[in-house]
Amino acid sequence: MAAGRGGFGIGGPDSELIDEEFVHDTSSPHVAAMVPDLFTHPAPIVDPLRTTTSQAQKETVNECLPFLADCHQPHNDHGVSQLSRPRHAAFVRKWLDQRMSRHFVAVDASRPWFLYWCIESLDLLGEDVSQYGDRLVQTASWMQNPTGGFGGGFGQTSHLATSYAVILALAIVGGGALYDVIDRRAMWKWLSSLKQPNGSFAMATGGEVDVRGAYCAAVIISLLNLPLELAPEHCNPPGFNLYTGLANYVQRCQTYEGGISGKPDAEAHGAYAFCALGCLSILDSPDRIIPKYLDIPRLVSWTSSRQYAPEGGFSGRTNKLVDGCYSHWIGGCWPLVEACLSPGGETDSTTSLYSREGLTRYILNCCQDTTKRGGLRDKPSRLSDAYHTCYVLAGLSSAQHAFSYSEREGLEPWGVSSHTAAEQVFGEVDRVGTLHPVYVIPQSKVVAIKQYFASKSGF
Repeated sequence: MAAGRGGFGIGGPDSELIDEEFVHDTSSPHVAAMVPDLFTHPAPIVDPLRTTTSQAQKETVNECLPFLADCHQPHNDHGVSQLSRPRHAAFVRKWLDQRMSRHFVAVDASRPWFLYWCIESLDLLGEDVSQYGDRLVQTASWMQNPTGGFGGGFGQTSHLATSYAVILALAIVGGGALYDVIDRRAMWKWLSSLKQPNGSFAMATGGEVDVRGAYCAAVIISLLNLPLELAPEHCNPPGFNLYTGLANYVQRCQTYEGGISGKPDAEAHGAYAFCALGCLSILDSPDRIIPKYLDIPRLVSWTSSRQYAPEGGFSGRTNKLVDGCYSHWIGGCWPLVEACLSPGGETDSTTSLYSREGLTRYILNCCQDTTKRGGLRDKPSRLSDAYHTCYVLAGLSSAQHAFSYSEREGLEPWGVSSHTAAEQVFGEVDRVGTLHPVYVIPQSKVVAIKQYFASKSGF
């Protein structure tokens, strides 16, 4: 889709964005900082068996240690780098405002994701995203199919993942003109057609069935206030609706390790864990529904095992390397897990089940691209991109804030506040915006879109 038609092209970096010249700040001398030994030395106990996996882990530790132990970028007294907010914002804007080269044809169907990643990132960085409203309306309209849902681009098959991304992007910018782009009746009928007899959702007509579908469908249904009964042409046994059997399907995806797989009997993965917990937290209060359907001790054990030292970041699977995107996919699980362990969902803002300090150090020291390019990345050896920029910032937001759940009639049950534990190692100038722990967009935007559609009678 050409940018010249008034909407968004894929938009992205040109040759200037891959300039690897480092930009050093010479205004403040390097000062030795107090960094705990946990983040400055390799693990004291290492399995002597050499494998491809253990060698890759050793190389990753050696790659990250210089950034963690002796940060030469502008940093605070804790040895934590400052957030290069303007540079990252400029990086993201280029993805939205410039055409992609021919090399990005392979990700043509991911245009909705680029919109969500970039708009979300800008919002977290404190940038005004309202300027993208008109173009987003036009682009989203082209992506919507008459039979319901959004594809990756004009004429492409509707898919739950791209529909989820488009709706979140519209919600972040916000306002009636953007909400009304969505054909809710067609969306409802399309979702009804994707509902499976075992309670799950297919990602597309005739497409794959996995736990992503459970989460994406629950998000769309709840944000748009869609009827739970199925469209007449897709009727199932009496009492069977869009949510019927959904929690049971999620339950079947928990593995022997305690994590969550994409589908029953597959490997546990961080992104699927977040999808499962997010889906359940939409269906009911976390403290009621999550323990009912998941083995919490095993889930906590597996999720805790995803955080490594000395890196401080998360891996997505057993025996895999840390990756900045799991700052969200695993880091975002913790508010939901902590709420499920607290009576009534109320959590303590001074304690955590993971090391917020470790995650903050990994994000700000290892995941920031400190060249002119900007943006955030998987690890120091990787280039930044829109995907990692979004989910690394989302993970940073989760680490910087505390969440609570309290069922109050007529109000959004989730609350968010600044985290107050003594382990805060970032400066307040480096605090990013807040996100709803389930929908991963600003909480105020969740409330706004829900209220808008709740006020409508019918379609």
